[in-house]
Amino acid sequence: MLSFSVNEELCIHCGLCALDCPTRVIEQDRDALPVIRPEQEELCLQCQHCLAVCPAAAISILGKKPEDSLPLSADSFPTFEQMTRFIRGRRSIRQYKKENVDPSLIDRILAALGNVPTGANRRELTFKAIDDKAVMQRFREKVLTVIAERLKENRIPERAVALHHAVPAYFEHGVDILFRGAPHLLVVSAPPDAPCAHEDVALALAYFELLAQSAGLGTVWCGFLKMTFEILPELKVLLGLPPDHAYYAMLFGLPAVRFPRTVQRDTAAKVERMKI
Repeated sequence: MLSFSVNEELCIHCGLCALDCPTRVIEQDRDALPVIRPEQEELCLQCQHCLAVCPAAAISILGKKPEDSLPLSADSFPTFEQMTRFIRGRRSIRQYKKENVDPSLIDRILAALGNVPTGANRRELTFKAIDDKAVMQRFREKVLTVIAERLKENRIPERAVALHHAVPAYFEHGVDILFRGAPHLLVVSAPPDAPCAHEDVALALAYFELLAQSAGLGTVWCGFLKMTFEILPELKVLLGLPPDHAYYAMLFGLPAVRFPRTVQRDTAAKVERMKI
């Protein structure tokens, strides 16, 4: 049940809820209140656009009331200048302080990720977070120990150069090639039947990266973990990662390095203006 309801005293009959409904399940005849017929409910994407777009705060759905939403105005969002500086200033961080991020901050960031876009609004992403540096250390050592064992068994292909170097670098020199000494890890996954599984994962991590860096944290996409899990899929069990899920990982923590200026690569974007 969608629990779609309209406050008759507040509704101004503007029709915006019906107009903006992605699947057009909301109907409104002239001055009547908008409705969703029972046989149409299964077509609802549960996107809550109707709740958000109503200028009179008259619509409730899925047990959500408009008065519990955050109000938005023209100054609720960063300016274009602020966002372009932010995008240009974003850096991949590979040096981290050896301390935990405040758990309440991590919780706030992860809660916000419930709002990231997903294909057909399926919202089937799973966020697996290592939010304690002691847990991360145990994970790090378990992964590297298994890699060391598989190297002895000649189960790591020569093309995986990083894995061949990672074991002696860590156990002999204390250098963490794979995880950059990061105190935390986030792995986002999506089931194989999700309409846009890989895209959903990438978008969620991109949103996480921007949120985390806006909160003063450092992040880096962890392709080495992806490579490790693909070569040694038995390691996925350490994170309870289903073998058939699309996934990717990101390291994060308090940065131990600061960048006082942006790089200069605006011309790196290859732009082709099409004329059809």
